[in-house]
Amino acid sequence: MLTNTLLLSNQLPSLQYSSTTERFDDTWEAPLATLLGLGRAAGADFVEFFLERRNYISCLAEDDTITSISPSLASGAGVRVFRGKADCYVSTNNLTFAGLKAALEKGLSILGLQLPGPSAFIPETNLELLRDYATKRGKDGWLPLCSSIREMGEILLDGTAQLNKKATHVQSRRATYFRDWQEVLVAASDGTFARDIRLTQSVGFNILCADGANRASIGERAGNTSDPNFLKTWDYQQAAEQIAESAGKMLYADYVESGNYPIIMANHFGGVIFHEACGHLLETTQIERKTTPFADKKGEKIAHESLTAWDEGRSDNAFGTIDMDDEGMPAQRTLLIEKGVLKNFLADRTGSVRTGHPRTGSGRRQNYTFAAASRMRNTYIDTGEYSNEDLFASIDKGIYCKKMGGGSVGATGQFNFSVDEAYLIENGKITKPLKGATLIGEAKEIMNKISMCSKDLELAPGFCGSVSGSIYTTVGQPHIKVDSITVGGR
Repeated sequence: MLTNTLLLSNQLPSLQYSSTTERFDDTWEAPLATLLGLGRAAGADFVEFFLERRNYISCLAEDDTITSISPSLASGAGVRVFRGKADCYVSTNNLTFAGLKAALEKGLSILGLQLPGPSAFIPETNLELLRDYATKRGKDGWLPLCSSIREMGEILLDGTAQLNKKATHVQSRRATYFRDWQEVLVAASDGTFARDIRLTQSVGFNILCADGANRASIGERAGNTSDPNFLKTWDYQQAAEQIAESAGKMLYADYVESGNYPIIMANHFGGVIFHEACGHLLETTQIERKTTPFADKKGEKIAHESLTAWDEGRSDNAFGTIDMDDEGMPAQRTLLIEKGVLKNFLADRTGSVRTGHPRTGSGRRQNYTFAAASRMRNTYIDTGEYSNEDLFASIDKGIYCKKMGGGSVGATGQFNFSVDEAYLIENGKITKPLKGATLIGEAKEIMNKISMCSKDLELAPGFCGSVSGSIYTTVGQPHIKVDSITVGGR
């Protein structure tokens, strides 16, 4: 065991530790403190270890059959080494002291650093008392409470059966579910020592209906963190009814005519455009790459004065909620835009070092094979002062985008997004259903055209891919009015 006396480098191979392999607890303090001290003694300015254990399973039902059950178990660690503004990242699935030391040595060598000589003193890093969010919030018992494989299958099959009952002209039905349990431990040379458990679950439907040349494809997904009973309490009957209703309306809808229109975008997943076209441009990774038009706009107006936007990790059970980020920083709320004025960027440790913007608890990664980067959590446009009736009444002819689909975004905010469910607005009223609409625009222009926000903010689960892999995020907004936007159609 590690003592309070200074170690010599040549003593490291003989050290013995009793860290438990069943969980990340304070028995990991001694070996990690030693390795962090070793990295600093080699000349690194900062060293961080990220340890992870993961238990994942997914289930797929197609029509009336379970066609896939995919479990996955993984464990490993990543070490990040900084020297000035340069850094490198090395990962390993060997969680022994020797394995972690080898990963550290590789990271040091990439930055031109070497382990100290055999007679060099290795000072132990003084880590804080373990900040254990998992134990504090009773998360250690979550995994056994989650749905069994049998229960997953039964619920998904019941759901696809409901789709068949409630929809017409059904060609295919799919229901998917996954459960992702993750335990993480972060230890860093600034004294950070923190542990957490995350439980993320998602379930959703997809339906394809066809009648001759008429086709409609609709999907819907729910997501949750921190509730082991999420799947058991999912109201699949209501979800099936809503999807069937949307598919029925879109099946025989007319195609939208291309042009420039005022539009109203629904709440909930409508927030995906703000996430993609603006949210990413407020991450410090974009400043580093010089791919954001907002890099030098802090304190300036970048959006309509009706728009206020947040990114935070604290909403109860939301898909992007975290008690701490993957660098061990506690969750917080970050005001991005206030009444059109840019207030803050999202910064991880590297982004803060390289851009000067303060860390915001936004260092996130898919797993231990990725270095953390500045990423969104729960990102949404805040409530406004108008009612939905006010928004619709302000439009003589426009389009109501009720359900958004997929899309693509360019490096500097150019976007195009399909609309899965749309309706014509005439004289302030919703009239006929429309399909085939695509929204086309550029973030820095559209942001100034969001002139009205209603009071019905809702959040929706999403998946976000970027430099540190695919992570769970939340998008959201109230109903919003965009004064003018290009709509592609026929």
